Amino acid sequence: MSANPVTHPPTADSAMLLSAAETVPADWHRLADYLRAQGMSFDPDQPIRQFAGGLANRNYLVVVDGVSAVLRRPPDGDLPPGAHDMAREHKILSRLATALPFIAPSLHYCERRDVIGVPFQLIEYRSGIVVRGVDLAPVASHDNAPHQLCEMLVATLASLHKVDAQSVGLGDLGRPDGFIARAIAGWSKRGALVAGSDTMRSLLDDVAQWLARQRFRERPATLLHCDFKLDNMILNPETLLPVALVDWDMGTRGDPLFDLATLLSYWAEPGDPLAWRELRQMPTALPGFWTRTEVAQRYAAATGCDLDDLPAMRVLALFKLGIVFLQLHRQWVNGAVKDERYADFARLGENMVLIARDVATGGLN
Repeated sequence: MSANPVTHPPTADSAMLLSAAETVPADWHRLADYLRAQGMSFDPDQPIRQFAGGLANRNYLVVVDGVSAVLRRPPDGDLPPGAHDMAREHKILSRLATALPFIAPSLHYCERRDVIGVPFQLIEYRSGIVVRGVDLAPVASHDNAPHQLCEMLVATLASLHKVDAQSVGLGDLGRPDGFIARAIAGWSKRGALVAGSDTMRSLLDDVAQWLARQRFRERPATLLHCDFKLDNMILNPETLLPVALVDWDMGTRGDPLFDLATLLSYWAEPGDPLAWRELRQMPTALPGFWTRTEVAQRYAAATGCDLDDLPAMRVLALFKLGIVFLQLHRQWVNGAVKDERYADFARLGENMVLIARDVATGGLN
């Protein structure tokens, strides 16, 4: 980024930003000193607003070198192993942007903790709309929005999985050999750290043991997002095509079905148990959206990927999702976050692990 003077304040749809009072402050003057030393211009007295949405990492709309950018940082407090990795995300975004137009590049990474208290990065700002939860209001002007969103999600995931990681300098990302076995072991250990009762510990252990008994296919590794879902997409409001796929701090390489299964873990249907539908992470239980089976079939047609072990992969994704909610609840209990939404996350997490067990035993599709 060139050191040009700030010429305009950041702009974004106000619905996507928290109020000034809700925005969590940082030491903006210390940040200005740091960026000045890096040859960048930053006015610490500019109006800085935090983006709404998201459940952990904080994102701020700022102006650097006269251009709007996103300052992204992890949450406070003790963090789960491997989570909220700004260095990993910077590496992915700064390289993958050369291959995919819907990747906003990371422009700068700071590993130092003496600037704003945590490592952070500056990412190119992309304007657009975000469909959060079950609210389709942002796409209400599109008569066939559910179908368009389904097509967009499958096409975007397929295009990501077709990227040659080596060609964009990401051939050394992660450890794809043994990826699924490590994922099972890793999420089992993380679950044990946040299990709030003997009953929950036993349930987690039952699902982990079931997963360990499954036979997963060996597939060529692809780049993985690891939290691919609708509200991690910034969309062009006219076309509903992606202008940015965000939230890459868990990105790696591994089995492409892991990303598909992750998407399907959020994909509630009208006939699903209330415990699944009340996640309200995506609007897929509303009329017009494809079923999980249709999504999987469209993905297979677009990529040529076989789906033999997708049922077991879905159990792993649901298991992971349940543990993520338990982790987020623990952050709230420990005081690292103050958002009252987190108070109910233990119950949501337990419900998702129960759903994982029911899918494993054939009680749910």
